[in-house]
Amino acid sequence: MASSLSPPKVPMELHVGNRQKLLESLRHHLSQSTLPVRGFVLLQGGEEQTRHDTDHLELFRQESYFAYLFGVREPGFYGAIDIASGESILFAPRLPDEYAVWLGEIKPLSYFKEHYMVSTACFTDEIASVLQQRYKGPGKPLLFLLHGLNTDSNNFSTPAQFEGIDHFNKDLTTLHPILTECRVIKSEMEIALIQFANDISSEAHVEVMRKAKVGMKEYQLESMFLHHTYMYGGCRHCSYTCICATGENGAVLHYGHAAAPNDKTLEDGGMALLDMGAEYHFYGSDITCSFPINGKFTSDQSLIYNAVLDAHNAVISAMKPGVIWVDMHILAERVILEALKKAQVLVGDVDEMMTARLGAVFMPHGLGHFLGLDTHDPGGYLKGLERRKEPGLKSLRTVRELQEGMVITVEPGCYFINALLSPAMNSPETSKFINQEVIKRFNGFGGVRIESDVLVTATGCYNMTKCPREIKEIEAVMAGAPWPIKKTTSNHVNGL
Repeated sequence: MASSLSPPKVPMELHVGNRQKLLESLRHHLSQSTLPVRGFVLLQGGEEQTRHDTDHLELFRQESYFAYLFGVREPGFYGAIDIASGESILFAPRLPDEYAVWLGEIKPLSYFKEHYMVSTACFTDEIASVLQQRYKGPGKPLLFLLHGLNTDSNNFSTPAQFEGIDHFNKDLTTLHPILTECRVIKSEMEIALIQFANDISSEAHVEVMRKAKVGMKEYQLESMFLHHTYMYGGCRHCSYTCICATGENGAVLHYGHAAAPNDKTLEDGGMALLDMGAEYHFYGSDITCSFPINGKFTSDQSLIYNAVLDAHNAVISAMKPGVIWVDMHILAERVILEALKKAQVLVGDVDEMMTARLGAVFMPHGLGHFLGLDTHDPGGYLKGLERRKEPGLKSLRTVRELQEGMVITVEPGCYFINALLSPAMNSPETSKFINQEVIKRFNGFGGVRIESDVLVTATGCYNMTKCPREIKEIEAVMAGAPWPIKKTTSNHVNGL
C-alpha cells in the first residue's frame, strides 16, 4: 500500500524558538537569584561511534539536548548561546581535505550559519578564543555546562570539554534542570513533528496488521514497519528497537533485543503485541497495537483486550491539566482488575486487591512516559519529587501533575508473566484473589498492550495516534476494510 503522507519540511525556526525559550528561562532564573545575566551556555554535540574496535561507523544520531537547541544532524559540533546578547554560535569541526574524497563536499561555515539559523559559525578549535573575545564582563567568563541525571537511565549527561576550558569558570548545576523543563512543554512546531511521526507510524501499524499472516516470522512484521516509515515518511531512525512479540513473547515487556530478536514463527490462535514507533527529525512516536494473528478475536482474547482498551480510554477521558499521573496509573489498574474480576479470573474485593498491589502482577510497568526527542523524554522527576516504592508504581517514569503542552504515552497492559504470577499465586496476601482454575487458561497467552501518544491540551487532551482500537475496527481492517473506516448508516463503531 502506498501512503497518503509525505515527509514535511522541517522549519529551523523550531530550534530558534527552543533557544529563545531557554534564554528567557535562564535569564529569569539568574535575575531571581540576583546573579549577573551573562556568560555562555555551551553544549557539545554527539560524536560518531565505531563498532567496537573496527572502522565501521554506526549511523550517527545527534545527542538530544543538542538537537533540541540547534537541530544539527552532523557529528562533532559544539553550540553556544551568549546569555547577555542572546546570540547563538555554532562551532563546526575543521575537516581534512580527504573528507571531500570519501564523504562529500566540505561545507563552508556560511552554510551552517544560514542553514541552522544561528548568529555566527566558527570552527571547534576556535571555541576558547571566540568566547573570550565576546565576553564583556570582569574576570573569567562563565560557562553553563550540561550535567545532570537522566531519571530513566540513571546516567548523567556529559558536560562539554574543549582545549582551553581551564580559562573559564564552570557552572555544572544550573543548566540541566532549566533546559530539561524547557523540553517538557512542547511548542506547536514540535507537536507538528511528533504528529507526523505518529501519522506515518499509525499508517505503518495498519499496514502490518493487514499483512500479518500465520507462518510469518516476527521480524517480517518489524521489516514491514521499518520499510513503510522510511519509504514513505523519510524516517531513517526508529525511536527505539521494535518489539514484535507474538504468543507467549507478548509477556516479555522489552522483547526484541539481541537475545530475543523478534524471530518466532506466527502461530494460529496467538496474539501479536507490536510496539513500534518512527522518528522524524529527532522527534519520536511510541505506539503499541495488539491483535489476533488470524484476524479474529477469541472470547479470552476479547476479554483481555477490552480490559486494556477500557483502561486506555478511561485514562484518556480523565486526562487534563492538574491531574496527577500516579492517579491515572491507579485508575488503569482498577479498570483492568475489575474486568478480570467480572470474568472470574480474579475473585474478591477490588479495593483489597489494590491495597495488596495485585495490579502490578498483571501490569508491572508504569502507565506511560513523556515523549519527544527521546522515547522516554526527560523531566519525569522534578527536584523534590520522590519515586514511589510500591510494586508497579515504582516503575512510573513520572509522578508529575499534567500540564498543557506535555506529550505523554498512555500504555496500559495486561500480561500473564510466570515470573510474577507464580509468587503471587503462592503468597497468602495475593493468592486469595486469583482463581487458580480459570487463570490456567491464560498460560502461554502472552499479553496485551495498547499505547497511544497523547497531547495535554488546555481543557483535556488529544490522542495523536490514529490506529484501529475497537475489536470491530481491527477485525474489519484485517479483513481488508479501508482505514479510517468510512461512516455509514449501519456503522456505529465507537470513535468513528
